[in-house]
Amino acid sequence: MTFGLPAHPLGRPFPIASLRGAMNRLDPRSPMVFSTLELGRRPGTMQELTRRIEAPEAIGTDVIAVPAGSPLEVGLRLESVLEGVLATGEVRATATGSCVRCLEPVTASVTAPFQELFVHPERVAHHRKTGAVDEQTEEYEVQGDHIDLEPVLVDAVVLALPFQPVCRPDCPGLCSECGARLADDPGHHHELLDPRWSQLTALSSSADADHTQEKRN
Repeated sequence: MTFGLPAHPLGRPFPIASLRGAMNRLDPRSPMVFSTLELGRRPGTMQELTRRIEAPEAIGTDVIAVPAGSPLEVGLRLESVLEGVLATGEVRATATGSCVRCLEPVTASVTAPFQELFVHPERVAHHRKTGAVDEQTEEYEVQGDHIDLEPVLVDAVVLALPFQPVCRPDCPGLCSECGARLADDPGHHHELLDPRWSQLTALSSSADADHTQEKRN
């Protein structure tokens, strides 16, 4: 995956702003699907939840990612608002990867805040009818008293990952000549001869060879 605006780690466009299938009801058994039934639709009503979820797939980049099956600790507050349900919280996870300087294994703790509005279906229709959003803009939607946090959590984790992970801030990296890890041998170096001197050395060696040949003759 390239940096900047990479392809999404779970195969979706990045950043995600898609409905999880308006024609398909969400599976309430999915660990990333949360019920809003107890919350109701009275603005100002709030509900706080915590949940431990396993990452369904690796979340991240080719350099560093939260491995598939790793725990995601989610702290969540759901708030009923006029437009829908406001989901605010943070997700904590542990990512593994490689140091970009020396390629040694790297482990990083990730704490990613998030906030997203899930809009009631009738409000989505109203937005489109009044032109509040254009046809190309997609909104997260409350579906059958449930919301799917998977795209929100994935995006939050990806954005919180270190852009260029290192094993330590002062990692010296690898030797550009032989690839040796410089942290293991601080005095490591190679004798480099200036190309201009190397030509003179070659001429000198040639002259010495000619002189030796003349003596033999």
